[in-house]
This record gives sequence, C-alpha cells and structure tokens, in this order.
Amino acid sequence: MAILSDVATEVLIPIAAIVGIVFSISQWVIVARVKLAPSPPGASRSKDGYGDSLIEEEEGINDPNVVAKCAEIQTAIAEGATSFLFTEYQYVGVFMSIFAVVIFLFLGSVEGFSTKTHPCTYSKDRECKPALFNALFSTVSFLLGAITSVVSGYLGMKIATYANARTTLEARKGVGKAFITAFRSGSVMGFLLASNGLLVLYITINLFKLYYGDDWEGLFESITGYGLGGSSMALFGRVGGGIYTKAADVGADLVGKVERNIPEDDPRNPAVIADNVGDNVGDIAGMGSDLFGSYAESSCAALVVASISSFGVNHDFTGMCYPLLISSMGIIVCLITTLFATDFFEIKAVKEIEPALKKQLIISTALMTVGIALISWLALPYKFTIFNFGEQKEVTNWGLFLCVSIGLWAGLIIGYVTEYYTSNAYSPVQDVADACRTGAATNVIFGLALGYKSVIIPIFAISIGIYVSFTIAAMYGIAVAALGMLSTIATGLSIDAYGPISDNAGGIAEMAGMSHRIRERTDALDAAGNTTAAIGKGFAIGSAALVSLALFGAFVSRAGVKVVDVLSPKVIIGLVVGAMLPYWFSAMTMKSVGSAALKMVEEVRRQFNTIPGLMEGTGKPDYANCVKISTDASIKQMIPPGALVMLTPLIVGTLFGVQTLSGVLAGALVSGVQVAISASNTGGAWDNAKKYIEAGASEHARSLGPKGSDCHKAAVIGDTIGDPLKDTSGPSLNILIKLMAVESLVFAPFFATHGGLLFKLF
Repeated sequence: MAILSDVATEVLIPIAAIVGIVFSISQWVIVARVKLAPSPPGASRSKDGYGDSLIEEEEGINDPNVVAKCAEIQTAIAEGATSFLFTEYQYVGVFMSIFAVVIFLFLGSVEGFSTKTHPCTYSKDRECKPALFNALFSTVSFLLGAITSVVSGYLGMKIATYANARTTLEARKGVGKAFITAFRSGSVMGFLLASNGLLVLYITINLFKLYYGDDWEGLFESITGYGLGGSSMALFGRVGGGIYTKAADVGADLVGKVERNIPEDDPRNPAVIADNVGDNVGDIAGMGSDLFGSYAESSCAALVVASISSFGVNHDFTGMCYPLLISSMGIIVCLITTLFATDFFEIKAVKEIEPALKKQLIISTALMTVGIALISWLALPYKFTIFNFGEQKEVTNWGLFLCVSIGLWAGLIIGYVTEYYTSNAYSPVQDVADACRTGAATNVIFGLALGYKSVIIPIFAISIGIYVSFTIAAMYGIAVAALGMLSTIATGLSIDAYGPISDNAGGIAEMAGMSHRIRERTDALDAAGNTTAAIGKGFAIGSAALVSLALFGAFVSRAGVKVVDVLSPKVIIGLVVGAMLPYWFSAMTMKSVGSAALKMVEEVRRQFNTIPGLMEGTGKPDYANCVKISTDASIKQMIPPGALVMLTPLIVGTLFGVQTLSGVLAGALVSGVQVAISASNTGGAWDNAKKYIEAGASEHARSLGPKGSDCHKAAVIGDTIGDPLKDTSGPSLNILIKLMAVESLVFAPFFATHGGLLFKLF
C-alpha cells in the first residue's frame, strides 16, 4: 500500500492547482502596479520602484507624450490580437461543435447505441458501462479540453498585451526592472495554464466517477477526449497564429529592412502593428494551447494505461493519480524556481539576463528530481503491475521514479542542444553568419546543414529515454517520462512567454520614439528570449515524441492489436504514407505563409508608394489594413492543414483498419520529429545569425556588418526564409504527431469494431 492515503491525494492535487492560480494572480497584481499614465506632479516613489513608473535617469524622458504613445500602441496591439482570436475562435467553435457530434456518433455506434452494460474489454468477468454513455462522456471531455485550451490561449494573449508596454516603461529605470516585469508577466501565463489544466482534468475525473463508479476502464477511456479537445484547438491556434505572425513579419522585413532600409519596428512601416500582434497570437496564444495539449495528452495516455493495470483493477486511487501528483509537484517546484528570478537575485546588467533564464531550467529540473522521488515514495506501493500488450508486467516505485526522471533530464539535454545550435554565442550560428559574406545562397546552405545536424543528439536522447522507460514500465513508463519532460511546464511557459513580451516591448519603444538606450535594453531582453524560445520549442517537440508514442501504445492496446508487423503490406503502406504526412503538412503551412506574405508585401509597397510623406515621417500608414490582410489570410489558410491532420486517422481507420492506422501513426512520429527539430533549429539559427550581425558585439560580428550592408541583407533573407520554418511548420508538426495519435485512441473502439471497410469488401 502507498503511504499517501486516497483522502490526502484528493486534497493535495486541487490545493496545488489553487496555489498555482493564486501565485499567478499575485504576479499579475505586481505587474499591474506599473501605470500606463503619467505620474502626477510630486508623486512619491515607493521603495520597490513601482510607485512611480516615470522615474528615469535620462534627460527629457519624462515627456508625458511618450507614455501616452506607449499606451496607444499597446491598445492597438491588444485590439488587433483580440479581434483575430475572436474571429479564429468563431471558426474553431463551428469545428468543435461538428467534431463533438462525430465523436458521439462514431463511439455510440460501436454497440448500436445500446444502453445495456457489456463485459469489460480487459476484465471479461466484470460488467462495464454502455458504449452510448462512453460516447456521451467522451464528447463532454472533448468539449472541456477544447474550451480549456481556448481559454488558456486567450488568457495568455491578454496578459502579454497587458504587459508589453509596461515592460517598455520599466526599461527606462534599468534592464533589471524591465526583465522582472516581462518575466512576472510570463509566469502569470505559465502558472495559470498549468494549474487550470490540472484542476479542470481533476474535477472532470471526479465528476465522471459519480456515474462510472467502479468502472475505471470506461471512466479513463472517456477522459481521453480531454486530450483530443486540447490538441485540436492547439492545432488551429498554432497554424492560424503562425501564419498570421509570419505573414506580417516577412512582409515587414522584406519591404522595410531590405527594400527601404528602415529599422525593425519603425512606425513608418505599415505592417509593424500586425507584426507585433502576430507575436501574441502565434507565440503566446498558439504556444500556450500547444503545451496545454501536450500536458493533457500525456496525462490521458498515462491514465488510460494505469486504468487497466493493478491501479485500476484494485481501485488504488492514489496510484491512479500518480501522473496528476507529478504535475502538482511540478507547480510547487516551479513556484519556488520563479522566486530565484524575481526575488532572490537581481538582474543588474544585460549579460546576466540569459544566464538567469537558463538557471530557471536547471533549478527547476534539479528540484523536480527530488520532488519526483518524494511523490514516487509516498504515492506508489513498492511493487505493482502495469499492463503490457495483453499481460501484466511487475514494476517497482523506484523504477517509475527513473522513468519520470529520464524524461525530465532528457528534456533539459534537448533544450541545451537546441540552445547550442540556435544561440549566436556558439560557433554553429557564427558560422552561418560568416556564410553571409558570399550572399544569401551560402547562408541558406549553411543554415540547412545546421538544422539537419542538430537532430542527432535530441534523437539519441529521446531513443535512450524510450528504451529505458519501456524496459522498466512498458508504455506506462514512456507516458510518465513524457510527463516528466512536461512537469516543469509552468517554468517553461514563463520563459517562453517572456520572449514575445520583450519583443513587443522593443517594438513599442521604437514606435514611441524612445531613446536608443531604451531600445538597446529591450533588444537585450528580446535576444535572450529568442534563445530560450528555441529551447522551449525543443522541449515541446521532444515531449511530443514521447507523448505520441505513449498514445500509440494506448491505442494499440485499446484496439486489441497484439503485434504490429512491419513486414505486413497493410502496415508498410501505413508507414510510408505516415512518413509522408509531415512533408505534406509542412508544404501546406509554408505555402500558406508565402501566399499571405505576398499579399502583405504588395500592401506595404503600395502604401510606401502612394501615401504622401510616409518615408519622411509626415504621413501616417494604414496599420488596420495590414492587420486585416494577416487575419483574413491566416483564417482562410489554416483550414486545409487542420483538415489534413483531423481527417487522416478517421479515413485510414475506417477504410483500412487498425493495422494500417498503426503504420500511419508510427511513420508520422518517426518522420515528424526529425522534420520538426531541423525546421525549428534552422529557422532559429538564421534569426540569431541576423541578430549577431546587427548587434556587432564582437570583432568578427563587426566585420560582417553594419546594418544595411550586403552581408546583413543576406542574413535578413535567411531570417525571412526561416520564419515560417521556426514559427509555423516546425512547432505545428509536434501537434500533428500528437493529435493523430490521441484521435486514434479516442476512436479506437469504433475502428476495432467497424474499421477496415475496404479490406472487408475486397
């Protein structure tokens, strides 16, 4: 028996979630003290510097017009982001309603919409709840997961657009104040998302238990809809937001930087507001939904396997909730870790920013290792059994501790390898920058080579994690390893959200006409955020590989597949088609960015050519029209890639059966992880090679510059090519492999009963 009682478990999980929510609110309250209004004459300055937001060491900066301008720009960005998300959510809402009906009809038809109980799949001597009610509860959990994902993305966007101008204003006091404001704002999103995801899942399980009672197999099978709902919304958020942000970014860069030779975020550029809006809808709302989907799916995969293991058979509630207890411990660990950045140490110089963010990852990983050991000791019996393809495998609590820890540390390794290949502090990116000497072509060649090479170590790390976890605890081991990688999600999201907030802060400083020193500070914040954002994408892709493999195992078990024979023609055709899907998906998303960017470039050129005095700064650009172009293009273009991902499992499973679908899932996983890592790292390297030349911080960098030189223009072209790779196709691919796997798991009973129509006919 476990040391931790069922009652203690029922109390600890919601308390951890509530603590996370309260902490996020407290961080928001502190950020809100920075006022977007001029201070009244004679206002006193509080000890922490928040009482008077207009204290500055530079002459003439207390001009109230600057503050008013910052507030005006922030409002424009917030309105653009809100407008886009509401438009996107209207389309997504229609899809959500239709797909909910599909889930109910498909799962309800498994036993002809019968309301009679039936023998359980894994315990034939016991009766399980009717398939009709499993269909109903799966539909409800799908809707709950979708709504939670949408709310997570929306709240993240609102917080980011609330904090960007405040970060700009705090940059006038020093880089430390600006860093604290941006990081606190990021942590609001990180803790809200992690805590809400855990709390909603926990409440859903307890409410469903009122109906299911002792039928834990049916209960946790219906809970898988929660992961499907979260990932479905994440797909549209990532693809739609990614197309939006990159269409604006590419349009602004090509015309502004390359053709007109004006700085990034120059207020004369008509696409500048759309570009800043894109940072929020793509990198904040899309990323938030993405990582929420990963968390929901890994939890669901672990719960499904546990429900047919000794935890479910013996009704060991504490053992069943082991995945949720890991997430609960993660919230507490991340809370302590955040204090190191905001309270225990103070940032005083630009060079301290990036190390402070990296320390967050190391501290959270080290503390979480101790936390996992504690949870494994308290919540698990010394020995128990885990379901392993038709038989029960004996496992120990320290074995599960190893599985979770391997996932946790593999995530850190992937993060640091990603940093090595994307940060301009190291030779790979410096080599890419050096290749710009001979033009854009060599820059592109070096960047592609870097991306392909960067796949090697992460794949070995994932492979070792898979082998050890599976050897110890079968598919459950892989599921909890994925949870281990995501256990510090609150810290990871805080760091990720910090980047776009800092990026927006720099844009606002430029548009408001603030001093060059302020822009230098915001650029330093943004540069550190770029590197950590690449680390975040590495985490997301690595966890997606483990999550989708765990979901694949759960699907194979649920569909009654004993062996997936790669020599079978049914499986081979699935493998080949599945391996092709990431390329098809990438082609669709990249072409979508290209089409949207083409319209943006034409509009920006038109405005520069037709609006009198625009280049001289006397004419005002039409920002709203560029925002509209990005919105319309992204909404229209996100539907085909989304349909490809959502329809593939349904079509393959229904027409070709579970064996072929198993091949498709395996092929998409193997191919998708490689393409996602290389695309994200190639794009990140090109971006930071450009920044390396622009910053001119070393003798080598100065020899390649300055801004506007041929070498710099070649770097801008590379960065422009990399934009859709690192912010649209790459991050969206991890959703493709997860979403197809969780969708297959949800529909597994239908595919097992009615699937393979073509093979039955011929």
